[in-house]
Amino acid sequence: MGTQVIFAEQFDGELDAGWSWVRENPDRWRMREGGLEIAVEPGLAATVRNALVRPAPERSGGPYAVEVTIFSHTAPTQQYEQAGITWYQEGEPVFKEVKELVDGDLYIIPGRKPMPTQSVRLRLVVSADSWEAQFRPEGASAFETAATGELPPASHEQVSIQCYNGPQDGEHWIRFEDFRIVRVGG
Repeated sequence: MGTQVIFAEQFDGELDAGWSWVRENPDRWRMREGGLEIAVEPGLAATVRNALVRPAPERSGGPYAVEVTIFSHTAPTQQYEQAGITWYQEGEPVFKEVKELVDGDLYIIPGRKPMPTQSVRLRLVVSADSWEAQFRPEGASAFETAATGELPPASHEQVSIQCYNGPQDGEHWIRFEDFRIVRVGG
């Protein structure tokens, strides 16, 4: 099954013009060596700092996948500390696919699948009426499905890469690499 690249961001200089920041804190993000690094700050989905968002393609054009590799420079220590992809509708976060610390263990949420590696490739497949959260741990060759669900229609959809629920004191940084949106067979 072939894939057609709809959009790709290599984080190798300046951000593509389609990106925008939600509650930008310019001192807490940086680009270097082909990656975007964002500090994990305290906060929740509704108060996240440095969420990088862009318009999502129309779902009526067929299924596509949003992919990004995330790497934790520092192991998460704060309950619910997380990084990954968040889906927005009408400017509000409606669901996420993240690597998250829950009760001392790392999981892919949704689905609560164990995720012990330092880096992971997240893949969120969306269609006209559904989503499928997939992941590929460091060293694995195939994606696993963490969870699936329905996705009601909306007129203004965005996809974000972000991290939040970080510790008050600490320098926890997440690295995002090789962001892509690709058309998938379906």
